[in-house]
Amino acid sequence: MTLFPADFTWGTATASYQIEGAANEDGRGPSIWDTFSATPGCVENGDTGLVACDHYHRFAEDIEIMKSLGVKAYRFSISWTRLFPQGDEVREERGFAFYNRLIDALLEAGIEPVATVYHWDLPQALEDKGGWANRDIVSVFANYAAACAQAFGDRVKTWITINEPWCVTWLGYKIGMHAPGRKDLKSAVAAAHHTALAHASATRAMKLIDPNLVIGITVNMSNFRVDSVNPETLAAVELVDAQMNRWWIDALVHGKYPESIAKAYGSIFDEIVLPGDELALLAEPDFLGINYYSDSFVADARAEDSLLSEGGLFPFDYRVNMEMPDSYKPTVTDMGWPITPDGLGNLVTRVHRDWPTIPYIVITENGSAYDDSPNSQGIVEDDRRIDYLRKHLVSLGEAIGRGVPVKGYFAWSLLDNFEWSFGYEKRFGLVHVDFKTQKRTLKNSALEYKKIIASGEVNA
Repeated sequence: MTLFPADFTWGTATASYQIEGAANEDGRGPSIWDTFSATPGCVENGDTGLVACDHYHRFAEDIEIMKSLGVKAYRFSISWTRLFPQGDEVREERGFAFYNRLIDALLEAGIEPVATVYHWDLPQALEDKGGWANRDIVSVFANYAAACAQAFGDRVKTWITINEPWCVTWLGYKIGMHAPGRKDLKSAVAAAHHTALAHASATRAMKLIDPNLVIGITVNMSNFRVDSVNPETLAAVELVDAQMNRWWIDALVHGKYPESIAKAYGSIFDEIVLPGDELALLAEPDFLGINYYSDSFVADARAEDSLLSEGGLFPFDYRVNMEMPDSYKPTVTDMGWPITPDGLGNLVTRVHRDWPTIPYIVITENGSAYDDSPNSQGIVEDDRRIDYLRKHLVSLGEAIGRGVPVKGYFAWSLLDNFEWSFGYEKRFGLVHVDFKTQKRTLKNSALEYKKIIASGEVNA
């Protein structure tokens, strides 16, 4: 049995484009995900977020579900184009009114609102000007974040600036499997730098509104397991670790990026990272949000999996390169991701060791995709998700017991939802959603999570 501290924050998480729907209502403008999902071949089955979970109209029902589970906090994201449809300074007051209603309803239910300023739905009008690859986005984003803090900061005290900037930049601007679907190395490196600058700039802007706001960034991280002594492979893994795990944390804590990756990017890096940026990057967070789903397994590097950048051979997509060696074949989720619960505890231990000045850590996403539906009795028996949840929480609890300052856990996700380029094929929710009728059904994993929240203890 693993016990969690009495003041530990138990929450659930969602993202605006994945659940809200109402894409063309109340003045909302088009985002890059509206454009991307409407482009043939970009999303499985041609799915879009036009309706999603209809949370825009059904948020009161979803809050009641959270209240019934005993959830203490709800991490949601704000749709930029609901507030500023074209990404400029022209406000849409109906968008502000929606989030005011949502926040007030959460507080009335005794649930702390935790807001993410940016969870991937960039206004299309800004992408048309270069998006995250255009350095102008830094000040534009800071102004948007400040407007969020001004409007909602009297009730929302905990904020995340950007969710998973690695996915924003590398999946969106280099690999092309996420919006805006670009495939350009220079754009990706620029976006990576500009998201780091934007976090720091937004943090300062929001603190000017209210210095007592608690502000962090959420990064997706993985432990890279290597079954090789090949020097080229080990060098490649070091670069991928620098790209994914260290880029943003080193930037906000130290004001600089890992030397190995700066060298790998060569003249591209020198052109994008300008003199004085080291000071602009510094913005040590009040906490670090970590999204963790699995460890990554890397076999010997292969030339066909890499691109020749100006700095040398550089692997650009760790998921493409990921191969589980024959000596270790764990089970996988419906995403094809290996189930490695010990990795969660190992990862937070590493973060606390390598960046000890970060005050504390929050697991802002952790969950598993399984296609379990209601049986003839209307019960969703998702035993695999329960097993995943328990084992990861045990690993996390053990790390806390060793002194790692982890203060909260947000299960991903509250609802089955629009899972980006996978459409509605992958279900991460604690709550099953029938996307034709919008009926919500609590899965057994939701009831298990309710027990864990109430007791503060987990049995693997």
